[in-house]
Amino acid sequence: MESVLHKASKRGFANHGWLRAAHSFSFANYFDNEKVHFGLLRVLNDDIIAPSRGFDLHPHQDMEIITIPLSGSLLHGDNMGHQEVINAGEVQVMSAGSGIWHSEHNASDKEELNLFQIWIFTNQKGHKPRYDQKRFSEEDSFDKWQLLVGPKGKSDQLWINQDAFISVIKSVHKENFQYQLNSQGNGVYFMLADGYSKIGEHSLGKRDAVGIWNFYDPLEIQLNKDSKLIAIEVPMN
Repeated sequence: MESVLHKASKRGFANHGWLRAAHSFSFANYFDNEKVHFGLLRVLNDDIIAPSRGFDLHPHQDMEIITIPLSGSLLHGDNMGHQEVINAGEVQVMSAGSGIWHSEHNASDKEELNLFQIWIFTNQKGHKPRYDQKRFSEEDSFDKWQLLVGPKGKSDQLWINQDAFISVIKSVHKENFQYQLNSQGNGVYFMLADGYSKIGEHSLGKRDAVGIWNFYDPLEIQLNKDSKLIAIEVPMN
């Protein structure tokens, strides 16, 4: 088993006034040659966006983009005709495919928006662009893994064009859990959204992350009560 620990304080940070961003991997003006990607996970941004502000229309191509609002609401628009609001408790998937233009803004004129945005390399170039979003019940993540995103063909979740899985768990009554890979040969990048966790030899505080690969047996995980852990499982090459 191999692993890499990424402490929250060692992320790349940018403060643009209307946007406060923390980058787990090299992004925009932040570059670290040891943090370019984890397998096919290319981006994990932790953004705080001021009321009514955001990103104007811009392009993407050949990338699977997943957005998870943690608090607040996101207003999305794109050149496929979608004009949607994504609230905390929902997840958005946008497969950029052969090319898409979209905008993202804080839907509120009073409250900040905090979100995770995840980019995963697609399994091939030129897919037809597509958009989807779904609300998930938080109770379904209490003391068990809740699958949010998976490859096409899996049931009852959003899908992307990659053998990748995004799951979340929140400790309520239990503290000891396991994570079993969905596809052998994948690795998994754990981001602790809130609380305290111990995964293997690594202790994690809020927004700390650890990537683990080259393992076969289930991983043993400890989560303090009310801790929330996100698992991003991806092919390693």
